[in-house]
Amino acid sequence: MRDETLEWLAARDAAEAMAAGQLAARELTEACLAAIERQEATVGAWTFLDRDHALAQADRCDDLHRAGGPHGPLHGIPVGVKDILDTHDMPTEDGTPLHAGRTPRQDAAAVARLRQAGAIVMGKTVTTEFATYHPGKTANPLDPTRTPGGSSSGSAAAVAAGMVPLAIGTQTNGSVIRPASFCGVVGYKPTLGLIPRTGVLRQSPAFDQIGVFARNVPDAALLAECLIGHDPEDPATRATARPPLAATALAPPPVTPRLAFVPSPVWDRAEAETQEAFGELVAALGSGIERLDLPDRFAAAIDWHRTVMETDIALNLARDYDHGADRMSASLRGQIKRGRTAYGAYAYAEAIAAIGMLNDALDEAFFAYDAFVTPAAPGPAPRGLETTGDPIFCTLWTFCGLPAITLPLLQSSDGMPIGVQLVGPRGSDARLLRTAHWLMTLDLG
Repeated sequence: MRDETLEWLAARDAAEAMAAGQLAARELTEACLAAIERQEATVGAWTFLDRDHALAQADRCDDLHRAGGPHGPLHGIPVGVKDILDTHDMPTEDGTPLHAGRTPRQDAAAVARLRQAGAIVMGKTVTTEFATYHPGKTANPLDPTRTPGGSSSGSAAAVAAGMVPLAIGTQTNGSVIRPASFCGVVGYKPTLGLIPRTGVLRQSPAFDQIGVFARNVPDAALLAECLIGHDPEDPATRATARPPLAATALAPPPVTPRLAFVPSPVWDRAEAETQEAFGELVAALGSGIERLDLPDRFAAAIDWHRTVMETDIALNLARDYDHGADRMSASLRGQIKRGRTAYGAYAYAEAIAAIGMLNDALDEAFFAYDAFVTPAAPGPAPRGLETTGDPIFCTLWTFCGLPAITLPLLQSSDGMPIGVQLVGPRGSDARLLRTAHWLMTLDLG
C-alpha cells in the first residue's frame, strides 16, 4: 500500500488489510507518527506521545498475526485517547497542572476494551482544563487561527489531521459534537449508559458520556461497538446485549428514513450562515424532512443542565479547588463557586426530575421520525484560540442522554465545515448510525 496515503486509510479498511496480510500494524503506525511529526508543532493535538511505545504495541500486533493469533476488530489500529481517561502505561493529567505527573495504576474500562479489541493506544490527546471550558494548546488543523472546539480538542484535531484514524473523547455538554463539527470529522456520542465511564474524570454523572471521533460513520460505529458493555462499577450501564452498531451502520435502510428538522429552542443563536446552510439542506431533502418545533418547556433545559453540571463539578472537584484554586482558570473557579452557592437542593432536584419529563415528551415526538436534524454548533469554528466555542446546540440532547452524531455535510463561505447533528431516540443508536451513513452517501445535488 502507498505509504503517503496510509494515514488517511479508513480504520475498517486498515483492519481488513491487516487481517489479509496486506498491511502491517507497524506500517500504519509509522505513517501516523510521520503525520504527527509533520503537524504537531502547529496543531498541538497531543499531551503525551511515546514513539517507541507506540511502535512496540504495533510490533506485538504484527507478531500475533505472524503466529496465527486472533485479530480483534481494531487489530493494529492507532487510536488517540483523551487525557481524562486513565491509562496504566501513560500519564493521565486531566488538562491541569494540579494533576501533573499522575499515572494511574489501571486503565479506564473503555481503554481496557480498546486494548482487548487489538487497538494501539497511540498516546493521550489534549483536553481542556478538567474537560471544561478553558482551552488547551490545540489549534484547528483546517485553520490554525481557529479553535478546534473542546473539551475533546486533541482527539478531534488528531483525526482531522490524519494523525490517527480514530480517537476517544467525552461529552458532558458539547465536547464531542462541537469539536467534530469545527474540525470537519464525524463525532458520535452514544446513548447515556452504553459505554462505561469507570476510570474517567468525573464531572457530572447525569451527563458524562464517552464518545468517538472518526472520518466516516462506519468507523465511528466500529470503535463505539468495541467500547460498549455493562460495567458493575458504572451504575448507568446495564447488562444487555451489545447492539450491532458496525453491521447496522453499513446496512441500507429498509425504508427511507423519516427526518425532522428541529431548529431547537436556541435557533436564534445560530449564525446567519448556518441558518442559510440548513435552509438549503432542508430544501435539498425536500419531502424527506419536516420541520418540528419543540414546545417552549424545552428551552428550560439549558438552565437545568447548568444547575446540575455546575453543582456536580463543585462537588467532584472540591479537593482540587480547596487545595489549588489559584492554579485553576477564572472560568472554572466561577463554575465551582456557582455550584457551591447559586443553586439550592430544590433547584437541583427539579432539574434532575426534568430529564425524565423531557424524555417522555421526546419519545412521543420520535414516534414519527427516525432522527432529528439540527445544527451541531452556532457556526463554523470561531477565530482565535482563547475560547472553544459555544456548546449550546448540544446541551438539550446531552441533558436528555440521547444518542447524537455530527456529520461534515455543510461548509461556510470560506470553506470551513458546518456540522449537521442527527439525534435519535434513547437506545436507537444502531438505527441512528444507519440513518447517518445513509445521509452521508445521499446525493443532495
